[in-house]
Amino acid sequence: MTFTITRFISLGLSARTSKVSLRFFPSASASSRCINIHPFSRPIRTPPRQLYSTTTVRTAKSFGSAVAVAVIAGGASLFFALTRSRDTGPPNLTAEAAVEIVPTAPQTGSEPTGNFTKALEDLQAEFPEPSVVSTDPGELYAYAQSAYSQFVGLPHTIVVHVRSTEDVVKVVKIANRYLVPIVPYSGGTSLEGNLSAPSSGSICVDLSALDKIIAIHESDADVVCQAGVTWNHLNETLSEKGIPLFFPLDPGRNATIGGMMSTGCSGTNAVRYGTARGEWILNATVVLPSGEVIKTRQRARKSSVGFDLTKLFIGAEGTLGIITEATLRLAPVLPSTVAVAQFPDVRHATNACVEIIDELTIKALNQFGTSARKWPEKVTLFFKFQGSDNAIQETSQYVESAVVKHGATDYQLAANKQESEDIWQDRRNALFACLAYRPGCQGWMTDVCVPVSRLPDLISAAKKDFEELGLVAPIAGHVGDGNFHALVLYADDAELALVREAVSRINHKAIELEGTCTGEHGVGTGKRNYLLTELGEGTVALMRTIKQTLDPHNLFNPGKVSSSSVK
Repeated sequence: MTFTITRFISLGLSARTSKVSLRFFPSASASSRCINIHPFSRPIRTPPRQLYSTTTVRTAKSFGSAVAVAVIAGGASLFFALTRSRDTGPPNLTAEAAVEIVPTAPQTGSEPTGNFTKALEDLQAEFPEPSVVSTDPGELYAYAQSAYSQFVGLPHTIVVHVRSTEDVVKVVKIANRYLVPIVPYSGGTSLEGNLSAPSSGSICVDLSALDKIIAIHESDADVVCQAGVTWNHLNETLSEKGIPLFFPLDPGRNATIGGMMSTGCSGTNAVRYGTARGEWILNATVVLPSGEVIKTRQRARKSSVGFDLTKLFIGAEGTLGIITEATLRLAPVLPSTVAVAQFPDVRHATNACVEIIDELTIKALNQFGTSARKWPEKVTLFFKFQGSDNAIQETSQYVESAVVKHGATDYQLAANKQESEDIWQDRRNALFACLAYRPGCQGWMTDVCVPVSRLPDLISAAKKDFEELGLVAPIAGHVGDGNFHALVLYADDAELALVREAVSRINHKAIELEGTCTGEHGVGTGKRNYLLTELGEGTVALMRTIKQTLDPHNLFNPGKVSSSSVK
């Protein structure tokens, strides 16, 4: 069954207008289903932060970013860039998107059941403003979805649009009173079914209005902000204020700080700057399942005081606490430019220990028609250099000589800023080019990561599986840190079954190579079944023990990450 979903363009919609959109959505039932709305879907409320229609991807030329740093040489930081299929932002869209709805396994596990009627009465009494507490069917559905996920979420029972940490505390205490589950929402850009309600229903705590940058400490190179601030808005604000600092974690555009922390994100800067699990998050303000508010540590750059509780909540996906504020380290902004080189095949490119876009992605870019150039249809590396002019030139010469040893040809350093931006724009369009490569198809995105030396084996095995199963799957890889994504395209249920088989093989192969099934997208419901294989019973049991200790009633985002339903 195919549905066409159209979003509203008007800036004057009321919260109740989302009822109109309900006729575009399939009814959600206990049988969870899979959806790929490409490329964008956001809830509708008043005032809407962003309103646009979904599209078949032809109008996405002017946004997105993807950079990953691999080495430092000759005094300049060298970035190896690739196409990030999540790395997108809202264009001016008008076309409609055909969305294929296909079955997927429902959530199961020990899910709490509570008195939603009483909870709703208390919430409405606590928040009497009509726009704060919603039972509108369109919102209940929309806030259970992600713009990028291959999984459709079950709708929530209630949505509460909170405006402060104190509001979150009030909701949590009511949820505890009536044993009602809570699922946090901030940016809606996750990939692994992280936002779905449990089958028993839930209160969705919408944190998107917690979007204030509280304090910028330029001399300390840090910033205090709320969980709903997006990383790109933060960096744009710093730039507008003339502050030569930026926050280097760069997952999909419009990902929020709270969501980035909760999924343990990284992005294309990870090789140089690390991930959310590194030292970029100095502290967090968290509402615990009991309703207590804690701050994990002070603002000092380092501390040896006790357990590192900040990291306990990074990657926990809202199952242990709801992050409402954070203090973030910032990095200096450096001058930069880009370069590209082609390789004869994937193995030569990955052996060069840089980032990769395979020949199929390049072919899709050429076919897409938005580029001013015709790219050689070969495996291509996108580099980004940072530093002074002399350092960039020296580093570029070093890199050119190094990659030639691995069979690279057509090495090109951008001659000026405009050419640099044009090259980078083509890389930004790669996701949309790949989605348009087979009209009417949907895409399933993988996220495996292995030790860098094993990446050529993993990509070669994946390509062999795709060929054997007759699947079309453009590949982009953060080769510098062993992470790659395949966008596996499918047109119908028969192909989807093959996609599931291919994805399962890739995930198991990554684990076999001492890697992980998810390098940066998180677990959610989509990757739960691989946890025991990857981590072992003892590690998963300890994760469950921590969950049980902090959340004895299993109210916070039940069924996600280390759920007892994992097999």
